[in-house]
Amino acid sequence: MKINMNTNCKMYFSLFRIRFNFNLQYRAVVLGVIIKGFFWSLMEVLGYLALYRTNLTAFPMELSQTVSYVWAHQSFIVLFTVVFADGEIYSSIRSGAVACDLARPAGLYGWWFCQSASNRLSFALVNCLPVLLLGMLLPKPYGLTLPTSPTQWILFTLSAMTAFGVTVAFAMLMYVSLFYLVSQRGIQMMVRLTSIFFSGGIIPLPFFPEPVLRIVQWLPFAAMQNMPLQIFCGRMMGSDAVGGICFQLFWLAILVLTGRAAMAQATKKVIINGG
Repeated sequence: MKINMNTNCKMYFSLFRIRFNFNLQYRAVVLGVIIKGFFWSLMEVLGYLALYRTNLTAFPMELSQTVSYVWAHQSFIVLFTVVFADGEIYSSIRSGAVACDLARPAGLYGWWFCQSASNRLSFALVNCLPVLLLGMLLPKPYGLTLPTSPTQWILFTLSAMTAFGVTVAFAMLMYVSLFYLVSQRGIQMMVRLTSIFFSGGIIPLPFFPEPVLRIVQWLPFAAMQNMPLQIFCGRMMGSDAVGGICFQLFWLAILVLTGRAAMAQATKKVIINGG
């Protein structure tokens, strides 16, 4: 059993490394993502500045926290995007190549999980630091404010890693649903809009009306980018941050267990078009 576990770990790590190196080859795409991220964040910051000038006390977050949230969101956006560039998974289901994946010695769930995670992580690493650096160079109130204590950095890192796992685990449920659908466009559109809105990708969750927030804060989307970004900007600290991470771990376990069970059920009988 120990040998099999070690073999599987090495296999998944090799897959992760291969996909990671493959995605780093497209330098022009990386440069375009960095430029887009910087200017999009700057436009969002200017929009919030215009709102805050009307009444600084009318918003649930301080101006510096909101500005830092915007920069951090755009820097880490790839990590916490449910619908991402996983075209190979979509095409393997549509073309029937998934039959080859099912014949591999590795489990299909773990194989796709590593592939999806490496795709996001490779793009995020080259996009994250440049956009954060550009945001730091801007003067206040346009620039971001970094966490001020080692504890805040540690809590943010733990929350970001867990949120990354929740995001990929939720994406796996979307992939499993494709076994029962003819086209992925409809489910992609619904998942993209729902996940972005309810995870704080359009506006931070504290800006939601109180009756809506009471419901949204318990959904799995709140365990994605919302939690680490709230810690990063300093709005959630100490025991609140620890409780938020426990909430993320709960949803991570639920989504992974549900995804594995759904994958096992979907692959019991797979019909491949054309033979």
